[in-house]
Amino acid sequence: MSDNRIYLDNAATTAMDQRVMESILPFLTSGFGNASSLHTDGVRARNAVEAARQQIAATINAAPEELYFTSGGTESNNWALKGIAFANREKGNHIIVSSIEHDCVLNTCRWLKQNGFRITYLPVGCEGIVDPQKLKKWITPETILISVMHANNELGTIQPIGEIGMIARERNILFHTDACQSFGKIPLDVRLQNIDLMTINAHKIYGPKGVGALYVKRNVPIEPLLHGGGQEHGMRSTTENVAGIVGFAKAVELCMNEMSREAERLSSLVKRLACCLEESIEGVYFNGSRDHRLPGYLNFGISGMEGDSIRLLLLLDDQGVSVSTGSACSSNAANGVSSHVLQAIGRNPLEARGAIRITLGRFNTGEEIDSFCRILINIHKELNSIFS
Repeated sequence: MSDNRIYLDNAATTAMDQRVMESILPFLTSGFGNASSLHTDGVRARNAVEAARQQIAATINAAPEELYFTSGGTESNNWALKGIAFANREKGNHIIVSSIEHDCVLNTCRWLKQNGFRITYLPVGCEGIVDPQKLKKWITPETILISVMHANNELGTIQPIGEIGMIARERNILFHTDACQSFGKIPLDVRLQNIDLMTINAHKIYGPKGVGALYVKRNVPIEPLLHGGGQEHGMRSTTENVAGIVGFAKAVELCMNEMSREAERLSSLVKRLACCLEESIEGVYFNGSRDHRLPGYLNFGISGMEGDSIRLLLLLDDQGVSVSTGSACSSNAANGVSSHVLQAIGRNPLEARGAIRITLGRFNTGEEIDSFCRILINIHKELNSIFS
């Protein structure tokens, strides 16, 4: 980082890659046209949007016309759940989601419940993974949608979405996955994994904030969330964020080109970090699966110090280190609320409030990991001396 801070919260958002910034700049200056306009400037913008759509769609094995640009993950998830619910309400009113979904999914489900839909929250095991076989017993003739995130934003645990998608396909139920955390980090194939709808966004993969997309399989009935001028084939009306969409495509291109190499590098750094924590701090324990998780993700607690997680976070911040206690969108610990994700895997309320989430990214180095460990060890010693 330019100010010498150590940024370890890439699950919340990533720094924009300079190469992405360079791709965006022309569309903030000379290429500022409205993509719906018929003149030369508008056509140039339209061509850039459609080129980006084709490029991103190809990476998930989708047709370009199946990809709709949105403002980000929250809008895409809202649209997927609400749009499917109201387009298919004559078939049934039952929706199944996992108990560890992002707040934007869970809060959308609460709203849908108030509007006549029935929601089932699928439990997870102690590693934070859904059991596809247990899913089957929750399915009813009224079930119209199953939504299970590909990778969890707090734990990084990866779900067996291909198997879940197959179960949904066999039962003639639509399947949606929130892939905001996993997209660009591990392979995704909407055909191979039996996905009907999928949420992705840019700011988790070194692209701009305020742009994302929803994949909707051809012929899947879905109601629009936004009505207006008929953009995005009449499915998502608003003036297109051309610069953001161009940056999104560039970010996707870079992630796809560097995916395997970056996954190996981040996995090595996390292993280095976990070993340091285990060897240097008594009482460290890890949350979620150690094997089935995204590269670069580590969620841990320190036994006996869970009540001091916010103090620990602030002391780290004073030392120039940015980490998180959970989802940035909910700031659970800061509000004195235990993480619903950690409670779902069996942690008690104190443990669920006292975890630290480390998520590494493209710009983190081994030297930063070593520095973080030294800083954390010293802070831990200070806190121990105060409270012992």
